[in-house]
This record gives sequence, C-alpha cells and structure tokens, in this order.
Amino acid sequence: MVLSVSWDKWQREVLDYNGNITIRAGRQVGKSEVISEKAVRFATGHDDVTCMIIAASQRQSSLLFEKVVAKLSLLDGDVLAEKPTMTKAILMNGSRIYCMPTGRTGHFIRGFTIDMLIADEAAFIPEQVWLAITPMIAVSRKLKGMGHVVLLSTPFGKGGYYYNSFTDDDFRSWHVSSEKCIRIPADFLKKEKERMSKAEYRQEYLGEFTDEYNQFFPTSLIKDCMTFIEWDFKKDKLDGANYYLGTDLARYGGDEVAHVIVEEKNKCLKAVKTLTRERVSTTSTVGETGVLDDKWKFKRIFIDSGGLGGAILDQLQDKLGKRRVVGLDNSSKGLQVEGEEKRSKILKEDLYSHCLMLMETGKLTMLSDLNLLRSLKSITFQYTADKKIKIFGNYSHLTEALVRACWCLKERGLNIYMY
Repeated sequence: MVLSVSWDKWQREVLDYNGNITIRAGRQVGKSEVISEKAVRFATGHDDVTCMIIAASQRQSSLLFEKVVAKLSLLDGDVLAEKPTMTKAILMNGSRIYCMPTGRTGHFIRGFTIDMLIADEAAFIPEQVWLAITPMIAVSRKLKGMGHVVLLSTPFGKGGYYYNSFTDDDFRSWHVSSEKCIRIPADFLKKEKERMSKAEYRQEYLGEFTDEYNQFFPTSLIKDCMTFIEWDFKKDKLDGANYYLGTDLARYGGDEVAHVIVEEKNKCLKAVKTLTRERVSTTSTVGETGVLDDKWKFKRIFIDSGGLGGAILDQLQDKLGKRRVVGLDNSSKGLQVEGEEKRSKILKEDLYSHCLMLMETGKLTMLSDLNLLRSLKSITFQYTADKKIKIFGNYSHLTEALVRACWCLKERGLNIYMY
C-alpha cells in the first residue's frame, strides 16, 4: 500500500523515474520527503534488494532513514521482518535498507552490493568516497538492471562529483527553488534574503551552484587540490621530508584555535593534518604546541602573533627557540637576512596569494577535510577605495593556519630570523 499524499509535480516525476537521479534544491522544498517515499516504494516493490542511505555524517544519514522507517511503520500489513535498528531495516520480502555515514574514506560502506544508493547532502560528501561507491553499484546494474544512484543536496559551490552529475547524461536532474514551493511563506523568505548575503541566499534557498563572485579560492580548485582522504604518520611519512606547523589563535570573541601541519619535500607541500580546539588558556596552547613538536619535529612553527598571540609567541620562542618559532601577524616585521637587518612587510595578501599560487601550480595538495574546505571557500576579497585588496572570511581560522604553514617555502630560502 502506498500512502496517499499530494505531491508536487517535480516530486511525482522523481517517484516515477527509474534510473539515476540528481536533485539540487533550496531548503524545505520536500526533497527528503519524496526520496524517503521513493526508498520505501523501491524496497517494498522488489524482493531481496538492498537500498543504502549515505551522508557524510551518521546524523545526516539518520535523518532520512528515520523518515523511511516512519513510512514503513504506517503501511498496512506485516512489512517489517523485525524491529528496525538505528542503521538497518529488514523487510518481510527480504529487502534491506541501510543507513551509513561515509566518513572521509567510505570505509563503513565498502563490501555491500547496492541496488539503490541514496546520498543525502551529496555536495558535502568527500570526493574520494565516490571511488569506493562505484564498484558497489556495478554488479546490480549489470545483473539486475538496477544499481540506481539518487543524489540530493543543497549546493555547496562548484566542482566535484555532485556538481558534475548535472551535466552527466546518465543522470536525470531536477532543480527546485524554495521560492517556488507554496508551503514556504513569502515573508519568511524575504527576511532570510535580508539576513543573508546574496550568494548564501542563492545557494541555500534558490538551490543554485554559486561561488562568491569575489571568492578568493575557487571551490573547484579547492576540491582538485584535496587529493587524498587518509594520511598516517607512521605509514605515509616521507623520508627526508620537513614538517611545518601553521597556527591561528582565537581572537577576542573567537572560540577556536586552529593548527595545520604541512609536509614539504622538493619544494612541494602536502597539508596532512588539521586540528581545531576550543579556545583554551595560553599555557594549554603552548603545551599542546610542544606536544605536537615532540612528535613531528617541526623545522619551523608559524604562529599568529597579533593580539593575544604575542604572549604565546614569547613563551614558545623561549621554549623552542626564536629561529624555529616565527610570528606572522600580517604586519611589518624586522628581518635579518644574511647578517644585514632591514625592514620588510609580510602582508595578508602575500600569505594568501602565495598559497593560491601553490594550489594553482599543483605544488600544494591537501587532505580531503570538510572543515578546511568550508574555511577556504569562505574567504572572499574586495578592493578598497584606495585600490588595496581586503581579504576576509567568516570561517577563516583553518585557512589562516594553512597560509602560514605554506609560507615555509618562502621563508626557507631567505634564512630569516623574525622578531
């Protein structure tokens, strides 16, 4: 029995379509509702099939799975063979519906043969996960004519598997704007439009793929540079490599300290680890940095020395040495180059432009990390009245740590001592 629901036109098309589906939609248009219904119809309409719901996190995949279980419980007759768990529902006809997080690697979902794969918030799933998924649907596609992929998400910048699905002939696509949904009040959307930036509103409610017109690091470039999903200190550490730490400290009102560790060999960099911590005391930050240094033996530590960072810089330099701990606060510094002192400025745009150049030339690769992606994507720029560039972001702390760590390629050739 299928529950009687008044579906929108696009939802009826999704329910009736047999094949790969990709949906980009604004918030609250009913994409989860229709896809949970599609999962129920698929599992109850076919014997002994496997449907898997995935998302980057367990929490996100569970939200859609809970809708599926609720719909199953409302059907007439004995549909469920046993009480569903938080990750699995088994039906009387032998069909199974699983709910799994992909994590960074897809490790949790390997080994299954899947007849229908549903990826919720697909734009946020790390790119390398899709490599693990392809073999899982190939067998069903060949033997059963199934192996369907269903992608649904609010867009998250341009580039990547989900973005590319909208130009892939193997997928039928739908684009649904919140403004076209009669269930969302116009006055609510008006307030949201006033509250958010144009790019945020276009992404979250119009369901449009958009990079900020003044986004400093293009999303497609960021994703291209995120070439690996795991890095193990014992297994992957390169002989002869140098390691550098970039640190951004919580400012007044801030709530996180960010660390990024980069590996350098042959003038190429690899960002291998990111760490964020809630704002802690100066003593704790110094202690944590010391613990990291004991393990990684950093050649240089580049620290945000502005504001509260001055005290931490002094303590770290006393503990680890002034030549190893370098303060970078995007302002004028005294440099000693080959024994001669001179004044020089290291500006914010210098740090950011250097990092961008490394990405564009393939000299910087990064761990596929959603928080780092979010941070890089949040960085925008604008030109001031005096034609100077201003760089800023609302989630910049990991990027600030990254650009400092990447400065090692500039610093290493100058043999500089900063104070």
